Amino acid sequence: MDMVAERAADVRLLVLDVDGVLTDGRLFFSARGEELKCFHVRDGAGIVQVQRAGVQVAVISGRESRAVEHRMSELGVTWIRQGVENKLAALQELLGILNLGPQAVAAVGDDSADLPLFDVVRLAVAVADAHASVKARAHWITQAPGGQGAVREVCDLILEGRRRGPE
Repeated sequence: MDMVAERAADVRLLVLDVDGVLTDGRLFFSARGEELKCFHVRDGAGIVQVQRAGVQVAVISGRESRAVEHRMSELGVTWIRQGVENKLAALQELLGILNLGPQAVAAVGDDSADLPLFDVVRLAVAVADAHASVKARAHWITQAPGGQGAVREVCDLILEGRRRGPE
């Protein structure tokens, strides 16, 4: 088993950024100032599948959005941290609640705010259109860009790693 698959097999918590990972990173606002987000259905299917396999899923985002709460609720994701300035502190809080260490975590990001997570997690993943600094520090880079199936690729990687198990 290669190193990335081995790391994926150990994942018990998948941490996702929102803008640029679960969405394509563009921000849409209605005339009334409501923020609109576009989520990919395959990403949602992947999230549901990893949760069924026993992997917890969390969202840690620097922005706040009711759309995120609604979509994550649809998918059964209960660990939602929005408006977060320090993503590492938010991760450490979740790890304490879930009684996990950072070596049980995969984090998916696209920009510099996600890099503190990359320094401590077992599997750091950059989406295909991530900033170069994020790609440089990732263990793995998706083929799809954020908001266009990248999260599904990560979910499939984790599921395959768990299926194959340690060699």
